[in-house]
Amino acid sequence: MCQYADLEQTINRVVSCMPWYQSWFRSQLVGRAGISVREKLPLMTASVLERHYYVKNSPLVQRRDMHRYQTSGTSSGLRKSIYYSDWDEENYVRIKLDVYRTILGNHNYQRALADMGTGHAEATAVEVFRRLGMHAESISFRLPIQQHLERLEDFKPEVLYTMPSILNRILLESPDPAAYGIRHVILVGEMTSPAWCSQAARRLGIRTEHITDTYGSIEIGTIAYYSHEHGRYLLTEGITAEGLLPEEVEEGLGTLSDEEERVLVVTSSVREAFPAIRYVTYDVVRDFRPIRVDGILRPSFRSIVKRIGPELKHGEKISIYDIEDVVYRHLAEADIRVKVAGNAVIVYLFSPHATEKVMQQIQYDIEQRIPEIGMMIQAGVLDGIQVIEGTREDLYSSGSIKNKKIFYE
Repeated sequence: MCQYADLEQTINRVVSCMPWYQSWFRSQLVGRAGISVREKLPLMTASVLERHYYVKNSPLVQRRDMHRYQTSGTSSGLRKSIYYSDWDEENYVRIKLDVYRTILGNHNYQRALADMGTGHAEATAVEVFRRLGMHAESISFRLPIQQHLERLEDFKPEVLYTMPSILNRILLESPDPAAYGIRHVILVGEMTSPAWCSQAARRLGIRTEHITDTYGSIEIGTIAYYSHEHGRYLLTEGITAEGLLPEEVEEGLGTLSDEEERVLVVTSSVREAFPAIRYVTYDVVRDFRPIRVDGILRPSFRSIVKRIGPELKHGEKISIYDIEDVVYRHLAEADIRVKVAGNAVIVYLFSPHATEKVMQQIQYDIEQRIPEIGMMIQAGVLDGIQVIEGTREDLYSSGSIKNKKIFYE
C-alpha cells in the first residue's frame, strides 16, 4: 500500500471530488475497532462501484473540468462512465510519457502511428508521441482494414501503438508485414503471450524485445509495462499494489489452482475523479513480488494470466452483462459459456429453442452491443464474436453465465 501520508492525501482528494466515498468508507468501519489503518481500508469492488460510481446521475458529469470515457455495461444495464479531471489527465499523459521514454530508449524514432479502438488510450496517444518529438498520426477504427494497411504502407511508422487483436488482423491481412518498416510495437488492451509476441516480431522482421506490452485500465490509467531487461511487468509511478486470493476479495470468485497466482489490487495516488483506493482489477497475475530496479524496490509480476471478473477485452471492453442481456432477449431458456482463446471470443450456447437463425441474430446483436466493437468487426479490424452451439454437459462442467465467469484457453 501507499505510505500513510500519501494515502491520506489520496483519500482527501477523492473525498473532495466524490463526497460519497467518505460516508461509504465510514460505513465499512462499523464493528472493526482495533484494526490498523491499512487493514481498515475497504476494497473497491465492482459491486461498490455499481452502487456509487457507475450511476445514471453522477454529479461528476456536471463539472466542466471532467473528461468522460465510456466502456462496457453493468448489471443495471448502464454503460460505465469513467471520469478524469484535468489533474488526472495531466498525470496520465506525464506518466505515459515516462513509460514510453523508457520503452523506446534512445533509438530516436521519428514517426508513430496509433491504430487503436476508442477510449482513453486512443484519445491521448497522438499527444503523447508528439510530446516525445515524433511526427504522430492515428487511424480511425471505423475504416476498413484495407485502409489501415494502406496507411501503414504510405506512412511507414517506426513505432506502432495498437492492440493485440488489431495487430493480429494486420498480420493476417498483410502479405509482407516487414515491408511497413515498423521498428517497435507498443501494445495495450488484451492479454498477450510470449509465444504470440515472438511470432508477431518474426512477421514484422524485428526482435522480440521490440514488442512491448503495457498494462492498464480505463479506470486507473497506465498500471505497468513489460521490462524485457527484467522479464517482468513493472508498476508505474503513483501505483502501489497487493496480490490477494479470490476469497479475500469477495465470495463467489472461486479459487486459483496455481499458488503463484493472485488477484491484483491497486491504489493510485495520481487519480482523484475515480476512487482508486484498493481498487480490485479482477486481473490474475503470476509471481507478484517486489524486485530491485536501479537500487529501488519496485512492485512487479511475471505475467497476466486471466480475468476473473465479469468483463473481457475484445477491442473494447464487453461484459458478461452485455452478452447475457442479448441472449435473454432472444431466448427465455439458455445456458451460456463465454471463452477467450487467443484473440477469439466464443459464446457457447445451449437451448432447445436456439435455431441457426436465432444464433445468427444473437451473434450480430452481441457484436453491436458495444457500438465501437461492432464498427471494428464490420471494418474487418477485429475478428467477429462467435456464437456456437454447445452441449449441456460441457456447459455445466465448466460453469454457466450465471457465475459471471469468463474461461480462458
